[in-house]
Amino acid sequence: MALTIHTQVLGAIFAIAVVMGAVTGKTNFCAMGAVSDWVNIGDTGRMRAWIFSMAVALAGVIALEAAGIVNLSGETFPPYRTANFAWVRYLLGGVMFGVGMTLASGCGNKTLVRIGSGNLKSLVVLAVGAVFAYLMMWTPLYEKAFLPWIAPATINLQAYGVANQELGTILASMFGVTMSKHFNIVVALAVLGGMIYFCFKSADFRFETDHILGGAVVGLAIAAAWWLTGGPIGREWKDYADMATVVPSRVQVQSFTFVSPMGDTLRYLMEPRNFALVNFGVVALAGVIAGSSLWAVLAGQFRIEWFASWRDFANHAIGGVLMGTGGVLSMGCTVGQAITGISTLAIGSILTFLAIVIGASGTMKYQYWRITREA
Repeated sequence: MALTIHTQVLGAIFAIAVVMGAVTGKTNFCAMGAVSDWVNIGDTGRMRAWIFSMAVALAGVIALEAAGIVNLSGETFPPYRTANFAWVRYLLGGVMFGVGMTLASGCGNKTLVRIGSGNLKSLVVLAVGAVFAYLMMWTPLYEKAFLPWIAPATINLQAYGVANQELGTILASMFGVTMSKHFNIVVALAVLGGMIYFCFKSADFRFETDHILGGAVVGLAIAAAWWLTGGPIGREWKDYADMATVVPSRVQVQSFTFVSPMGDTLRYLMEPRNFALVNFGVVALAGVIAGSSLWAVLAGQFRIEWFASWRDFANHAIGGVLMGTGGVLSMGCTVGQAITGISTLAIGSILTFLAIVIGASGTMKYQYWRITREA
């Protein structure tokens, strides 16, 4: 494959994902673990690390948009700031993903990290999740099973004079403030300040370097991807794709997410000679696995793990189904919506984040109740 701007961008994304995979493996950065620690033992350390990653990514977006380098109110993949507020889709998909990641013992990113460290259970989750993500994305499943009742509930914000679902834009409309770039930056800075305060007011977080490192690296990775795909390099990348004889897949402004790439990876594996299908998500997925594997080997933590029972297998398989289906339905996962999406301050992303936490915490409470009842 020639060293074009396309391969350079994908190579850079792969390198960033390798670092992300290694660091999340080292620091045990995990959204499902964050909810579990909070619900089961009252420890908010990893929850604060998750929110800190949102804050770092948001800070990056504020800087990039203030400098005029990127514009995330235009076309992105997925369309975070779209004027079509599909609240049912965000809620249902988020709850499904939250339940699924609990049954599967990890979110999309953690599934990839666990695969890199030798966990074959997570490989099964990835395979099942990829199949259902593929079905949602590349077959009529979504149009036939979901769209007929989701579309009528979707709110077109432009019909109410609101340009998109960015938090600042919504607030400006609600309070009659003249819409401006500066107002959105002020709102974003206020949210950023609240996030930073929440994270660092805890001494347990302030003095836990792994929590800070994990959150910082994930947030910086997301900001870097926004810069790569939405800045000058990204515009050159898009110009290349527009003129290419064989148009490469998903040449769009985007950052890290880990459910739609599962479906895209399966699509590529079905046509392995079609390199045009090797896109941002495919190399990001491979990079996280490679990075976590590298860390696991160097740290002596590589261990083969298999299912303890048929019930364990069933839980993980069902989790994969719900993650693949729910992740595409909600247009993102604990990274794709709850960090990348929140970095755009799209209210759909905030709603999805809350739905994921509700789905995961509710499932954990049920699991605890069932264990105590069986005991």
